[in-house]
Amino acid sequence: MSATFVGMPAFPAFPEAAREAVRDATLRGNLRHATHTIRSKRARAVGELSDWAELREAGRRIKDHTLRHLDRYLVRLEESVTAAGGTVHWAADAEEANRIVAGLVRATGESEVVKVKSMATQEIGLNEALEAEGIRAYETDLAELIVQLGKDRPSHILVPAIHRNRGEIRDIFASEMGEWGRPAPEGLTDTPAELAEAARLHLREKFLRAKVGVSGANFMVAETGTLVVVESEGNGRMCLTLPETLISVVGIEKVVPTWRDLEVFLQTLPRSSTAERMNPYTSMWTGTTDGDGPDTFHLVLLDNGRTDTLADTVGRQALRCIRCSACLNVCPVYERAGGHAYGSVYPGPIGAILSPQLRGTASEIDASLPYASSLCGACYDVCPVAIDIPEVLVHLRERVVEGGPAVREGNRVVLKPARGHAAERAAMRAARWAFAHPGALRTGQRLASRTRRLHPRTLPGPGRAWSGSRDLPAVPAEPFRDWWQRSRGGKDEVK
Repeated sequence: MSATFVGMPAFPAFPEAAREAVRDATLRGNLRHATHTIRSKRARAVGELSDWAELREAGRRIKDHTLRHLDRYLVRLEESVTAAGGTVHWAADAEEANRIVAGLVRATGESEVVKVKSMATQEIGLNEALEAEGIRAYETDLAELIVQLGKDRPSHILVPAIHRNRGEIRDIFASEMGEWGRPAPEGLTDTPAELAEAARLHLREKFLRAKVGVSGANFMVAETGTLVVVESEGNGRMCLTLPETLISVVGIEKVVPTWRDLEVFLQTLPRSSTAERMNPYTSMWTGTTDGDGPDTFHLVLLDNGRTDTLADTVGRQALRCIRCSACLNVCPVYERAGGHAYGSVYPGPIGAILSPQLRGTASEIDASLPYASSLCGACYDVCPVAIDIPEVLVHLRERVVEGGPAVREGNRVVLKPARGHAAERAAMRAARWAFAHPGALRTGQRLASRTRRLHPRTLPGPGRAWSGSRDLPAVPAEPFRDWWQRSRGGKDEVK
């Protein structure tokens, strides 16, 4: 049996993937019910705080300050973690991070690990890398367990199995649990209590047996070397305290300067994510302590495109993200297309700006993600750290059109050639020339009106990307200029 598949295969551009998704009525129903429920609860939880706007602004300021001085705070973090008995490793990319983690697990002599839900380990494809080394990784978050047993992919940041309903989950548990450990109970129904109990019994044997735990972290405190994981089920607490060795893979942007800074985020994150005043489980650990928790702690600090993102003065605000998923739950595009269409472990509006920056815009899917939005602005309104996602989307669209990412060639930085937008640029040049020559514009308008019965309803060739889901506007029977000349003599009425 193959291990969980959380890495992303070669994906088509977002429009093609989304077109397939919107045809799935069950998927759309699951997404609509879940996102509407979550965002309604979130609105009530946020409404309880009279100072929500001030907390949001404080979170933005803390994150921006940290990113401006990231080098200093990362060095401080390493010193604090080391002083507390932990070991810090630096990983420039996914390959290096996977190599470090696999080596640390092999050094323990173990062949299996239990995992806390972690976007960073999904981003680098850690489960697949460990499987290649003969090490099996067990996901312990309930939704991640559903995804793993179903040989599926996550489709939401907070609720990875949001695209599954209870009947589907029951079928997955009944058919797959036995191959991964303790089988599902006989006669399992789709009631939430029975499904949760089946998962609890299945996972308990893994918690009690595992010698190595793997986690991410929601925050890292540079001042003390403390790592923080917030969760709702208690599986994280088990993974963080029971194993003898703990390995945490964390993006470098997750650092905050001081312990006091946590005060802001521990108010805004739970309300924006699970609509709770506080998370049921908030686990914090600082290095190692004799007789309490793991004997050995390793922190793998992951770059994997974050430094390049930081260099972009507009796009860097994506690194403020605290992974609350509020933007997904209000996005009309995500609600209809689902998370898989984004071809990334970061779906929805935040994925549309984060993935193209971490991975570049060379691939078809990454070049299309900045266009996976109506620019309605709902994502910005709910973001607890005020990421202006529409602004970054437009910025990335400009990057795609004008040539994609900057690439170093020897001692020079050059823009790679633009992909797939030559027709658009040619159309814009033609429009600019026509508007600069009124006589040509008038002639073109008259010709378009007289031939309007011959006009197609959709554009040919590359134009289908725009007109494939909408009809072309009908050309009027008479150009405005001609109507004005005939009816008004070309002059304004003055009263």
